[in-house]
This record gives sequence, structure tokens and C-alpha cells, in this order.
Amino acid sequence: MTVAAPVDALIESLCGDLSSVHAPRGTELNARSWSTEAPLRMLLNNLDPDVAERPEDLVVYGGTGRAARSHEALKAIVRTLLSLADDETLLVQSGKPVAVFRTTRQSPRVLIANSLLVPKWATWDEFRRLEAEGLTMFGQMTAGSWIYIGTQGILQGTYQTFGAAGQKHFGSSSLTGRTILTAGLGGMGGAQPLAGTLAGAAVLCIEVDPSRIARRLETRYLDEATESLDDALARVRAAAREGRALSVGLLGNAADVVPELVRRGEHFDLVTDQTAAHDPLTGYIPRGLSVEEAAVLRTSDPDDYLRRARASIARHVEALLEYVRAGSYVFDYGNNLRGEAQEAGVTEAFSYPGFVPAYIRPLFCRGIGPFRWAALSGDPADIAVIDELLLALFPDDELLQRWLAPAPSRVAFQGLPARICWLGLGDRAKAGLAINELVRSGRVKAPIVIGRDHLDAGSVASPYRETEAMRDGSDAIADWPILNALVNVAAGATWVSVHHGGGVGIGNSIHAGMVVLADGTDEMAERLERVLTSDPGMGVIRHLDAGYPEAEAAAREHGLVAPSHSL
Repeated sequence: MTVAAPVDALIESLCGDLSSVHAPRGTELNARSWSTEAPLRMLLNNLDPDVAERPEDLVVYGGTGRAARSHEALKAIVRTLLSLADDETLLVQSGKPVAVFRTTRQSPRVLIANSLLVPKWATWDEFRRLEAEGLTMFGQMTAGSWIYIGTQGILQGTYQTFGAAGQKHFGSSSLTGRTILTAGLGGMGGAQPLAGTLAGAAVLCIEVDPSRIARRLETRYLDEATESLDDALARVRAAAREGRALSVGLLGNAADVVPELVRRGEHFDLVTDQTAAHDPLTGYIPRGLSVEEAAVLRTSDPDDYLRRARASIARHVEALLEYVRAGSYVFDYGNNLRGEAQEAGVTEAFSYPGFVPAYIRPLFCRGIGPFRWAALSGDPADIAVIDELLLALFPDDELLQRWLAPAPSRVAFQGLPARICWLGLGDRAKAGLAINELVRSGRVKAPIVIGRDHLDAGSVASPYRETEAMRDGSDAIADWPILNALVNVAAGATWVSVHHGGGVGIGNSIHAGMVVLADGTDEMAERLERVLTSDPGMGVIRHLDAGYPEAEAAAREHGLVAPSHSL
């Protein structure tokens, strides 16, 4: 393979300037094959200014979730991917390439471990010390595993959660005429206003950073914005009365606004939060400080910053508890807000549930979770073709149909065009093989990468989120995500990752990710079927082992082999 320019010049053009990184488009290869071009493009896509929150710092989302440890490490990863052979595997240790070994053609091309610490040392203080010495980095979930697709990545899952909450509490997945109160419009929280309006609700979103409100308006995730609480309430109340879906961003600090709403007696049907409270030093701004003032204090006196942040979180959660008492349906959206509040002395912080045990676990029991794909060609038409395919392939999946129908007109692509929907065991392999045939036939212009969030049925141990309140008490057992990663390696995924701390912070989770390439070949068809069966199958097995009848039924239906269980 001959590249179009000398390697050094090519690397500089691809990632020399962190303010203007973009994934290559089209069908011309820069690497030696599509199996190495795919991780190259997705890594660079994570740092596209339309995707990443702070690309100049290599931060993709979630406070300090990075795609690479340093600019030098990024260039070294890119250099290695450009020359990596199809029987070699690159090892990446917390954002730094450390080795290339000869493996096999069916082995993963990249294996990634991020932020892993021996349990006794798995604290934020120790992690930050090691990070400051340049020895590690925080990979979040899909930031350090190179499969972040912008806010859309969490959008459909948030929509799924709101729909499940509506079904459970109001008898319908439609939230027309209902109201939602939430906070946080960052890389994850920014999905909430659009997810809420797609479900039909009137949504009030509190955000302290005006630039994030502006970004959500620009990308059409947020409908309107105001700096006046009275104005915001008037708009939301009017929309709910009229049965009109609307999202309003309110500039303010949740630790001030939510208590004020409680004081006024303002009712909301659903109440949640998605500020980046999992990392209170960088993700949660204390009340009384502007974004700029917070940045100064964070650097000058981090201990005081943390003290003030946790005091604000405590005030925020105490107000949420008042909403519980007032009869609203309050749930934690997995950002460790309750955990931080408990650390700050709020003894009843966990008296309202996380979203997984409240709404999502029955889906996880059947291996249903976030299935995503991105078009390496960069052509939105490729996504449109796949949208049409899936609508035809799964006509009886009501939520998928309701999601994919409006998505093309409502969801703005960030970086490489991509899509997500929730599919389960059996359906993921069916979709993956059908996408592979689209590549083979030329109906899409270039190969497609298929991945998922780390937040999935069988890929995570997170007692404050995905594995909260497991039926058998196995919330903190982290064997499962490790087994998930191992089986994905054995099944032939294109790249596999294991991380610590994503979503809820250091010390609170272990999770795994995988990506598999659909390039139209028979070889990849076999690997797609294996990976897209074993990966969601791990979700069924994990919940079967925990004693969930829904998982036992799914295991029987799909003929899974579970030696410790009579199926």
C-alpha cells in the first residue's frame, strides 16, 4: 500500500493541529487495509471539533474523557495504525501505544486498556496523581475506545428510558402532555431535551455553561433557551397544556434552580439529572461561581473546589428528594450524583432509584441495548440506506420504528455520519449481516463500523448504575465485563477495550467495549455473526446467573449454553 504523501506529512495533516482534526472520508485508504483504516478514522472522528468537547486537550466528553493520553501519543497511535498489518495487533495502555505483536488475521487489530488501577489504589486522588505524572488517562466509555458518535450515542438510550418510564408510570411510552425536569447539557446530558421531545414531553433543562446551551441550539438538540426561570416555566407549562413537545434550556446552576422550583411548588412528572457529577472536580460547577471563576478555583485550590462542589451536589440532591416526597418520579441517570451527595452527608441520597433498575433492566435481561454504526465513507446517504434496511428488517419493533422514522430529520450528525438503535440477542447479528451485504453489494460506498456504548447488557459492572440492585446482590462483581471483553476478542472483534471508572467515576465501575467492521467479505460475515451473538449473549447470561426469569426465557429462546443452569 502506497500512501498519498510521506508518512510524517500525512500524520501532520491528519492530527498535527488538534483544533482541526477530521476523520478521512471516501474510499481511498490511508492505512494498509480497512481493518486498520477503521480504527484510524474512528479515533480521529472522536477528536473532530464537531464531536469532541475540548479537542485541543484531547477531551471528547464526560469531564476529562480522552481519546489519547497526549498529542505525542496520538501521533504515535496514528503512525502505527498507518503501517499495521492484518496479522498484527496494537496494544494501547491508557491512551499510549505500547506494543505491536504478531497475532492472526481474525484477531482484533487493537486492544485497549484505560484507567485500570489495582482496587486498593482505585481512588480519584491516586488516579489524578498518576495522571499528572503522565502515566494514565481517563477513557470515560466511548472516548478512549474510539467509538463516540456525539450526543446521538446516548440520545436513543435516553429516549428509550423516557419511553419506558412513561409506560411504567402512565401506561404509555408517549409523554405527550407530561413534563420533565433535568440538568446538564454536556456530551451526555445534551441528549435529554431531544429525547424528551421525541417522546412528546415538555422539558426544562438547566445548564450553567452558556456555550453548551448555544451548542445544543445549533445542533437542534434543544428548541429554545432563556435566562429567566419565570420565562422558562411559562414556556414549558404552555407546551404541556397544549400537548406540544418542547425543550427549553435555562441558564443557571441546578443547585440553585432545583431548590427554587421546590420552594415554588412547581410539579414535574419526571425528574432526573445528567450533570457530569461523576467527576466533581471537572464536571460539576459549584453554586455561586461562573464557568470562568470555576476554572480559576479548580486550578488554584482544588480542595476548596471539591468542598464547594460537593456542598452544591448535596443541596441539589436534597431538592430532588423533596420532589420524591411530592410525588414526582425521580431517577438517577447514572452520573453518581447520589454517591457524591452521600459522601457529602445526604444519608437518604439513594432513596430514589437509578434508571437501570427502574426502567432498563428487563431489556438487558434479553440482551437488548445500544447498537450503533458509523459510515466510514463520510456520506450520509450510507446511513439513509441502512435506516431503510432496518425499518424493513424489524417491522414489529415499535420503539425502533418510532425512533428511526424521525431520526433523519431531527438528529444532526456530528463528525462521521452514524446512527444508533437498541437491538437484542439475535437481532444484532441479523442487522450486522444485513449491513455487511449492503457493503458487499455496493449499496453503501465504504465499510461500516458496528459498535455500542459500554453501557450495555453484559459489558459493565457499575453498582451505582448498570448493575445497581442486582437480584442476587452481585452488583460489584467485575468478572462479567472482563469475560465480555475476552469473548469478543475470541469471536474476532476488530478492536476491544476495557476501562475503569467511565460514567460514574474512578472506583465505581469496570466496563468493556467492542467494535467490529462490516466490509462486505465472507470472513467478516462470520466474525460479525460470532461477535454480535456472543456480545449481547453475555448480557443474557449475566442476568440469567443473577436469577432473572426474563433472562432464562431469552436463553432458552436463543439456545444459549449455560452449564450451571438447567435450560
